[in-house]
Amino acid sequence: MEEFRAIVRGRVQLVMFRDFTQRKGSGLGLVGTVRNLPDGTVEVIAQGERATLEQLIAKLHKGSLLSRVDAVEVVWHEPSMRFDRFRIVY
Repeated sequence: MEEFRAIVRGRVQLVMFRDFTQRKGSGLGLVGTVRNLPDGTVEVIAQGERATLEQLIAKLHKGSLLSRVDAVEVVWHEPSMRFDRFRIVY
């Protein structure tokens, strides 16, 4: 089990990006969270097998239909807690 934290920059709020990320993460069998940050970015924390996590990162670079992704900053680290599903945090 591995984990990453990603900050996604661009037009990623109010464009269904969190929903997109939650659906893609769940569909890949990953667990974690996605949330909007006050500075207009989106934070994604995801856990699973590295190859599957890399698939999610590739999807984050593409983004939802209405989004524009300028950058995805990823930091890998040891899981600090265990998530039971992939959810949107409000």
